Amino acid sequence: MACLASFRLWAAALVISLLTAPVLWAEPSPREAIAERIFAPMELGEPVNDKGVYQLLNSGGGHVGYVFETLPMAPLPGFSGAPINVLVVLDLEGRFLDVQLIDHNEPIFVSGLGQAPFHAFFEQYQGHSIGDSLVVGSPYGGGSDSSALVYLDGVTKATASVRIAHESILAAALQVAREKMGGVSVGPPAYPNRDYAEDLDWDALVADGIVKRKTWTNAQINAAFTDTIWEDDDPEATEDPDGTYLDLWVVDLGAPSVAQAVLSDDGYEELQDFLEISPSDEPILVVDTGRHGLVSEEFVRNTAPDWISAEQGGFPVSMRDADLIIELHDDVPWELHDAVDYGQALILRTDRRLGFDPTQEWTLKVEATREHGLFQPEVGSVPLEAQHSTDERFYLRAEVIEPAPPWVDAIRNRLSDLIILGVFLTGLVLVLGFGMRRLAAHPNFIAIRLVTLAVVTGFIGWWGQGQLSIVTPLATLQAAISSGSYAFLVYDPFSLVIWAVAIAGLVAWGRGLFCGWLCPFGALQEFANHFGRLLRIPQIEPSAAWDARLKWVKYVVLAALVGVTVYAPTAMDKAAEVEPFKTAITTFFVREWYYVAYAAFWLILSMTLFKGFCRYVCPLGALMAIGGLLRGRDWIERREECGSPCQLCKVKCKYAAIKQNGKIDYSECFECLDCVTIHDSPKQCVPLIIAAKKGRTLKGATA
Repeated sequence: MACLASFRLWAAALVISLLTAPVLWAEPSPREAIAERIFAPMELGEPVNDKGVYQLLNSGGGHVGYVFETLPMAPLPGFSGAPINVLVVLDLEGRFLDVQLIDHNEPIFVSGLGQAPFHAFFEQYQGHSIGDSLVVGSPYGGGSDSSALVYLDGVTKATASVRIAHESILAAALQVAREKMGGVSVGPPAYPNRDYAEDLDWDALVADGIVKRKTWTNAQINAAFTDTIWEDDDPEATEDPDGTYLDLWVVDLGAPSVAQAVLSDDGYEELQDFLEISPSDEPILVVDTGRHGLVSEEFVRNTAPDWISAEQGGFPVSMRDADLIIELHDDVPWELHDAVDYGQALILRTDRRLGFDPTQEWTLKVEATREHGLFQPEVGSVPLEAQHSTDERFYLRAEVIEPAPPWVDAIRNRLSDLIILGVFLTGLVLVLGFGMRRLAAHPNFIAIRLVTLAVVTGFIGWWGQGQLSIVTPLATLQAAISSGSYAFLVYDPFSLVIWAVAIAGLVAWGRGLFCGWLCPFGALQEFANHFGRLLRIPQIEPSAAWDARLKWVKYVVLAALVGVTVYAPTAMDKAAEVEPFKTAITTFFVREWYYVAYAAFWLILSMTLFKGFCRYVCPLGALMAIGGLLRGRDWIERREECGSPCQLCKVKCKYAAIKQNGKIDYSECFECLDCVTIHDSPKQCVPLIIAAKKGRTLKGATA
């Protein structure tokens, strides 16, 4: 036993020392592997950074979006400890064109539910935008059609895994949006407040910066073309360097109060008629009162102006002619009226749904052009830029309903289960903490225990999916050595509560609280043993020597799993199949036949060898035994006579957790309370029976 205790200490030290082991950083997949996932007519373009983000090109080679993996940018660990890698294809509007699962090691899908439900989950993203408030689950409280939240259906028994995948997708997509798609609005676009009215005139618009004016002289344009073949191709600019080349006026007509101050009554009415048909368009009036003009002679109405472009946040803003007749208000200066008459004014339109925000600064560009040569002249141009934005007071934004944090959603979705679990655990802990001896002495104790284990199996195990597994601590270990996130722990609050109680139980009782009362598979084994006894199947009990040897196996299994987690993490989910929990509890035996056969083997063996898996093989039990070193007290009473001469409790202990000298080996104690029942029973405890015959009273002592 001393050797076994030393081994436990060594195993604990091994777990701690492995935290410093090296781990490989996630690298983007090879370009070829990504390219084969992009389907015609689209194709993969050039990389835009070293994190595996690529341009998405259309059949004409035009840049229409981005392609990236989640792993290099948002490696959130799943329940296996390994991140879920997903391919995301976004267009320039921030909408998901495609989302594909590349790789994962989530145990519930690898060898439980199968891959199909996981792949189906990702198909739901297509058509949604990164600006949508996407959440996983069902509308809390029933929801409504007007909800601003967009719900993605989860996967039964795998909600935690799909939530982690969802968070990885959003984290990576928003990172790309911030770094590479600055022109894409990731929130609701501003739209004109039709109910806002303000008495404005032209002078007020100019003074308030709502009308922007920028002027370029001939001399400035000459300077821009200096040292080019076009520097002498504008004699008028040379003769009159101080003359006006481009006198640009820009005003956003989306706000009704602004449009009324700029346009005549007829012009305003025509604009409103247009906006009724195209309510998402933002109309922008552009006027040049200089000599250059806004479009070439080849320009066709209702198309994109050939000399004008715009950008916001570093990305182009699509603009085209609205093909509206412009009639200005009488307060507008006469030179603008003349420009309209001479065709040097346009009302342009751009769609706010494509990410244009009129309240944020954007840039209008007009190309200053010159021609060199008489036959097939060479055309040169320089961009002339003017910035514009409109005050927020004229606009509204849809209320942004922030999705609740994932852990809050997880709690809401399982609130009823958590309440029942809380009541059950509170009652169990109180009874074991303050009424243990009364419980053990109860004439119906065995029936009470079996009912409790039935609740653990049915409610905690099969219904609540609260079977604790070695996978969780191994995933935590992997997150620690890779400096990863521990967020995956909060995605399953039901299991997290059981973990909290089990860890607290280590201090109070050692491993016994979980292994003896809260493990669904352990309960199944106990039921199997009772059934075997009813069938009068002969019971097998290893000799003391073999029992001591076999108890080492679970520590070897734990050490092996830790090694696999650190040095071959992709194999961890397969290695963890040494636990039959997923088969017997998580999937209720609906798996491949060999997994079912393995789980059935341990249950059948338990009919003749009491809880053989728990006692000898369970790596989680080994970890709990190591954690039991935190136990602060010896909570089982013993007497001087226990062990010498009385051996009754040792003989009756099905776990072989009582030493020859009568002391309790708490690292192997499952808190079944059989020895407590014997210790307190005047009809079973040999020292009490002898003392009663002699008229003496015995007191107990803890051991």
